[in-house]
Amino acid sequence: MDVDLLRVVVDGLRTAIGPVAAVYALAAIGLNVHYGYTGLLNFGQVGFMLVGAYGMGIAVSIHTLPLTLGILLGILAAVALALLLGFPTLRLRADYLAICTIAAAEILRFIFRSSPMAEVTGGAFGIPSQVGGSGFTGSFVRANPIPEGTYGVGPLTFSHTRLWVMVVCWAVVALSALMVWALMRSPWGRVIKSIREDEDAARSLGKNVFAYKMQSLVLGGVLGGVAGILLVLNQGAMTPDQFLPQITFFAYTVLLLGGAATVTGPILGSVLFWFVLQAMDSLLRQTGAGNAAIGAVRLAIVGLILILLMAFRPQGIMGNKQEMMLDA
Repeated sequence: MDVDLLRVVVDGLRTAIGPVAAVYALAAIGLNVHYGYTGLLNFGQVGFMLVGAYGMGIAVSIHTLPLTLGILLGILAAVALALLLGFPTLRLRADYLAICTIAAAEILRFIFRSSPMAEVTGGAFGIPSQVGGSGFTGSFVRANPIPEGTYGVGPLTFSHTRLWVMVVCWAVVALSALMVWALMRSPWGRVIKSIREDEDAARSLGKNVFAYKMQSLVLGGVLGGVAGILLVLNQGAMTPDQFLPQITFFAYTVLLLGGAATVTGPILGSVLFWFVLQAMDSLLRQTGAGNAAIGAVRLAIVGLILILLMAFRPQGIMGNKQEMMLDA
């Protein structure tokens, strides 16, 4: 069977520079603040994405509030979740936070898809986009300043709507990376990194370790919440089952691939990760593989990437190996 390699490469590039890669890069930047810089094991980043997305969706689609206000409410929902998780866990060992975050993300998903919550969250069917109406996607599409048409080079083309989503998503990623870069070179960032290395030493110097950990958890959670908002704006609808636990582990793969505790690592990791994943997907489809086989192979690829990273380059492509040596 003939395989069109150009199509494989184009499909990989289209996803690697598309909105999905940007969403995962932003989620990984949030995890980088938690894990890479502070040493916090957050295994429930998808929970922050869920509350951010639903905070915006409920405000805009159900209560017909402006999109900007809905985004603000989604961010506040992520802040509230960070505070709720942080207060009982951040004074304990790191593994308590890991257990609480992964459990909270799943609990929230089941609550949001339950029948008693259907009037608020839409239950298992979620919140529709209502394109062209008063819904969140309609408001976002109407704000598009790009003229109608198709843009791109050769076979790598995008509609004006998709290009608008790409521009917004990558602009948010760039601003977030710049913010993290500035913060980590400030006195606040130096304290955060000292907590990662040895929080007892930081505490002995008079630093309120709990407060700094909470601030880091909130900041990374807000980035996760914004990632969830961008995810549903790109997909055009939201359901609880969009926010499965593997999203967090995909984001961790992105972070470890690019390099933890680096500013550009999550961005590079996301681009490479989604290029490989989508190129393999395109290749398998051309060979006639079924959807079940493709899904299994994609997950196997993610596992293989993690194994190879841990074995041969645990610091990632751009990382420093010493940055991974967290306080035991």
